[in-house]
Amino acid sequence: MTGLDTNVLARYFVEEADADDATQRQREAARDLLESGQDLFLPKTVALELEWVLRGYYGFPLEQVLEVFDQLLHHACLQLEDRPALEQAVSGLRSGLDFADALHHASCRDCDTIASFDDRGFARRIRQLNLPPRVVVP
Repeated sequence: MTGLDTNVLARYFVEEADADDATQRQREAARDLLESGQDLFLPKTVALELEWVLRGYYGFPLEQVLEVFDQLLHHACLQLEDRPALEQAVSGLRSGLDFADALHHASCRDCDTIASFDDRGFARRIRQLNLPPRVVVP
C-alpha cells in the first residue's frame, strides 16, 4: 500500500494552465499513481491539508472542493484513515462548517463534549445543526 501526500493529490486535482514542465511531469506521475489500481492510503491529516490547499491556495469554490472529496470517498483503491470521520466531515462541509472544524468534530464523535473557545464559529454552528457531541466554551 502507498500512502499519499497532499502535493500528489493537489497535482492530480489541480490543472494549472501555465504549468512548467516539472509540474506537468508531476501531474502525469500523480495521474499514473492514482489510476494504477494499486492500493493507496489517505491519512486524515492529508485530507485536512488538501482542503486548505484547494480552497486557500488555489481558490477552489466550495462545490469544486466537495467534488474532489466525493471522488476520494468513492475511489475504489483508496483506503481512508477513519473513513467515518472523513465522511462526516465532508457532510459537515456541505452543511456550512469549516472543514477543519468538521473534521475535529467528527474525530471526537465518541466524546461527550468538545471544548473550544470558538463560540462564534465552531460552537454556534454545531448548536445550529444540533450535532452531537456538543461544543462547549470552557
